[in-house]
Amino acid sequence: MRILIIGPSWVGDMVMAQTLFQCLKQRHPDCAIDVLAPEWSRPLLERMPEVRQALSFPLGHGALELATRRRIGKSLKGLYDQAILLPNSLKSALVPFFAGIPKRTGWRGELRYGLLNDVRTLDKARYPLMIERFMALAFEPGSLLAQPYPRPRLQIETASRDQALAKFGLTLDRPVLALCPGAEFGESKRWPCEHYAQVAEARIRQGWQVWLFGSKKDHPVGEDIRQRLIPGLREEAVNLSGETSLAEAIDLMSCSDAVVSNDSGLMHVAAALDRPLVAVYGSTSPGFTPPLAEEVEVVRLGLDCSPCFERTCRFGHYNCLRQLDPQRVTDALQRLDHGAEIDLASEVN
Repeated sequence: MRILIIGPSWVGDMVMAQTLFQCLKQRHPDCAIDVLAPEWSRPLLERMPEVRQALSFPLGHGALELATRRRIGKSLKGLYDQAILLPNSLKSALVPFFAGIPKRTGWRGELRYGLLNDVRTLDKARYPLMIERFMALAFEPGSLLAQPYPRPRLQIETASRDQALAKFGLTLDRPVLALCPGAEFGESKRWPCEHYAQVAEARIRQGWQVWLFGSKKDHPVGEDIRQRLIPGLREEAVNLSGETSLAEAIDLMSCSDAVVSNDSGLMHVAAALDRPLVAVYGSTSPGFTPPLAEEVEVVRLGLDCSPCFERTCRFGHYNCLRQLDPQRVTDALQRLDHGAEIDLASEVN
């Protein structure tokens, strides 16, 4: 069975989509899964053993370009038995339709009747989690989703990890705290730089080193955090934001001993790498897209005005993040440390 997945456009969503790939492999062990998605997602897909190949989709998010979609679809004609669409847009249904894929599965949305021939009606109460909405597309309508749910797990090759360490002159002689202070969604997901700096300082004083991850847009944020550290401690923090490729960021993050992150794509990457993780939530909620890992501490205030899911605070105060004290994150890290000590002791015994 040959299956084409039309992938999502966000890092976190692509990580969570692995739960669908895992379900498909459970149902059809010999199936071949290809994912049509933006080129940036290739490093993620290459680290998912369920995926046969990543197919680069050349159009930007939101671009229609009907002729290009028709051309891509025609190039895929006869290659697949089923297409599964994760976006709910009409545009995402065009390539499978032009490819003439016999079974085209997706949730009802944006007048896609005719483009899809296996149209599902989403019951949000039944499937409150995004991964449930992804996973359900692997089964017949109305099927129960067996628990426990699979969790995303990215596979890291030692050679590529070591190459990234060497490229940036990084060593693992001390424990690594990874900080992910960015968020593509907007300011309402960004925990303040001064709070991150306090957490970084506390760990550095305990003998740790700090690596900051993010996109090129996050580089000034990383520098702000570094500059808030006093001389002598500042040298123990390395700002990798915008310096690494996504592939290098994934490989380097796999070396971390703990991660503190906003609700962002890198938060889901850290969870898929099974790193001890403190996830900081402000305007959003872990009730829809929680980090899927064993060792996770979710820290949030739960103010009356949150979650609002707005990109900017409608009141202008961002209290859901500003009033979230760094000590709460430091305490969460210590609980993760304690849990690791217990696990290690049980293994020894």
